[in-house]
Amino acid sequence: MNLSRRTFSFLLAMTPGLGGRSLIRVLTRNDLLSRSPEEFLALSPETYLEEYKLTKRAAEALSGDRTAYLKSIFEMERRLNGLGVSLVTSADAHYPELVDAMDPEPPAALFLYGNARLLDGRTFCVLSSRNSRPADLDQIEQLTEQGVMAGEVVVTSHNKPEYQRSAVVPLRWGSPRILCLDCGLFQALGPDLKDEAFPTARLWRYEFDAKTDLVVSPFRPESHFVGENNKVRDRLVACLSRRLDFVNVAEGGNMARLIRLALKAGRPVRVSDRMIDYRSYVRAGATTIEA
Repeated sequence: MNLSRRTFSFLLAMTPGLGGRSLIRVLTRNDLLSRSPEEFLALSPETYLEEYKLTKRAAEALSGDRTAYLKSIFEMERRLNGLGVSLVTSADAHYPELVDAMDPEPPAALFLYGNARLLDGRTFCVLSSRNSRPADLDQIEQLTEQGVMAGEVVVTSHNKPEYQRSAVVPLRWGSPRILCLDCGLFQALGPDLKDEAFPTARLWRYEFDAKTDLVVSPFRPESHFVGENNKVRDRLVACLSRRLDFVNVAEGGNMARLIRLALKAGRPVRVSDRMIDYRSYVRAGATTIEA
């Protein structure tokens, strides 16, 4: 057995209980000790726990039936390779610089499917807290259309009305988009990665077009939505955007935090004057979107 660094990174990303920081810690420590993937996989559970500070669940997964585990990893890697899915870790030189520059805790691994060249384009997002009013949803659509018609690439998601209103706009014009997920690729796009991510989008395009669009997920391909996934997704949408518009922001919520992160990173931020406290964001450096 001779594991490439890519396959080893994929194995770590697929290991239950092994999160982003742990993945980077394993790669960094192995490089420091000149420890090969094969040598790492031969270590005892105690070493995983004590030296690498892995969780008990991860240590058990890595030290169980290694033959069967490696077989399942190889099978999943072949499946993803066959579908055109790529994996990038934060230890890789081609990890999206936009994420590194803004996120204090960037996802350690990203699964990419589709047109990855979009990451180098003029990206933007239109964000809004949950339970936005109909007028807010209309403004999301309007602002998205303005960006798309100006040749920009919208970064959005698939499973709440505030994202869906922006996600369908590029479909009307045959324009590209980037979808960031709060679940695995297979959960959103189906086992063959051919399904559009939500029903309304299928009115415009029945199958997902990997030549035009890009899907990015920081979660394992078969993972369901759990816990705090939505916050990770929101942060990824914001970080992959070179400029950010905010329509409705709940005080003290995740969107408010994203405004602060974006301004700190020097990204252009606009806030709608529909918000009660929009002036506080303007004082911090944002500009105003007038309704």
